[in-house]
Amino acid sequence: MAKRRHDEIRRAVRENYGKVAQEGTTSCCCSPSSCCGKPGEAPLTDISLGLGYSSKDFADVPDGSNLVLGCGNPQTIASLQPGETVLDLGSGGGFDCFLAARSVGDKGQVIGIDMTPEMITRSRENAEQGGFLNVDFRLGELENLPVADGIVDVVISNCVINLSLEKERVFQEAFRVLKPGGRLAISDIVSTAELPDDMRNDLALHVGCIAGASSIQEHESMLLRTGFENIRITPKAESKMFIQDWMPGSKVEDYVLSATIEAVKPRSSQGS
Repeated sequence: MAKRRHDEIRRAVRENYGKVAQEGTTSCCCSPSSCCGKPGEAPLTDISLGLGYSSKDFADVPDGSNLVLGCGNPQTIASLQPGETVLDLGSGGGFDCFLAARSVGDKGQVIGIDMTPEMITRSRENAEQGGFLNVDFRLGELENLPVADGIVDVVISNCVINLSLEKERVFQEAFRVLKPGGRLAISDIVSTAELPDDMRNDLALHVGCIAGASSIQEHESMLLRTGFENIRITPKAESKMFIQDWMPGSKVEDYVLSATIEAVKPRSSQGS
């Protein structure tokens, strides 16, 4: 039964992202029907500024790459440096990858992983359109990354890990591919109160980045067991303002918040 439910959620997420990629419509979070584009609501640029992006960020990337804006800008905590290798978990249309490519420069590399073939096709087209030669988009799952051991300086992700039912496995894979001293810089949804059963079992809320959220304490425990150190998880109270628009009337903002998640792989570590 658990495996059937797992497969059902994974299939729903893949179908949702595939639809976003095919239609080329922008989603502010994980649900294409939620917080963007309704008449009378805040324009997309205003919403993106509230997530930590700038007008320059949008000017520097190809049109059509900002398909899923997520719940925050992970690069505000990533401290990317020229020449670094960056891995984006759940890269979507390539938006965060292209911003990272700008930061690491020609001597750096950015790898984007997405499980949706339509998103990979769209992101590769965007890379060609924008002339990004240091970005490589790969089809794969976060629980089994198609990336070699110990080659990544920084792992980033924007509102995607909550979608996985095997979060600790995702963190183990991130740990594996990071170099000793490598950094984890994530923006994601965390639960701040126990979700009611009807919410936790709602497939639409799984796809919408709500029902799969784990608590801060659960994240800390998973990261510690994986081997990370210098763990810092910072919930953003102001995120209630945009989360309440994801599922209007459901009061999801009473149960979840956006948070930044930071951790470091010990320099003495030689593997996972």
